[in-house]
Amino acid sequence: MKIRFISLASGSSGNCYYLGTGKYGILIDAGIGIRIIKKSLKEINVSLESIRAVFVTHDHADHIKAVGHLGEKLNIPVYTTARIHEGINKSYCMTEKLSSSIRFLEKEQPMMLEDFNIESFEVPHDGTDNVGYCIEIGEKVFSFLTDLGEITPTAARYIRKTNYLIIEANYDEEMLKMGSYPQYLKERISSNTGHMSNSDTAEFLAENMTEHLKYIWLCHLSKDNNHPELALKTIEWKLKNKGVIVGKDVQLLALKRSTPSELYEFE
Repeated sequence: MKIRFISLASGSSGNCYYLGTGKYGILIDAGIGIRIIKKSLKEINVSLESIRAVFVTHDHADHIKAVGHLGEKLNIPVYTTARIHEGINKSYCMTEKLSSSIRFLEKEQPMMLEDFNIESFEVPHDGTDNVGYCIEIGEKVFSFLTDLGEITPTAARYIRKTNYLIIEANYDEEMLKMGSYPQYLKERISSNTGHMSNSDTAEFLAENMTEHLKYIWLCHLSKDNNHPELALKTIEWKLKNKGVIVGKDVQLLALKRSTPSELYEFE
């Protein structure tokens, strides 16, 4: 079975990821405009009719902007925890509240959707409630950890079983420290319910690298406090110190903030 993955956008202006087969797929978050979602999917020959569900990580606006339209206008089920659903419908950005499309998930309770075995798990962030997703399709395991302040033992457990990892590298510590953000925002970002720095992500990956991890995509890079080259170099250097060679032992890529990535296909 061919598995297809693309990031439609990955940053503080909006996040949305597609994972699918030749016949159908799912979205992880929908924090960009519905027209952009339609256009981006059309360019890879994916129709919205083939989208079986949207899985939401948390209720911040940059992850939920289009879920009202997808859920209520297009009748696509929207899955997440009860508390995240509560937060979604209270959000200022939700002009169309969810009702008929609401589906509830329990953390660490697997569910089957077509060929996808999907499990949500707790991650530390400052949404109403926050989850990552571990998705098994046949022998392939994808994990999405888009917004989190630190990697907890629970999150680490899911990362270690992954072949294809989408993980946050939000900011460079020096750029954040020296940048123009107000102090309260710097503290929020660097807290353990904020975001992961390049060096946080690098340290974890270097210490927890597995032979079955094939691809790492860095997501949710800050526009003001990071550069893709800096994030990649920080992680590549840490991995190299542990004898892991990027390009040979593992593929490492940074996802674009506001435009689609290339389409990745795996047999």
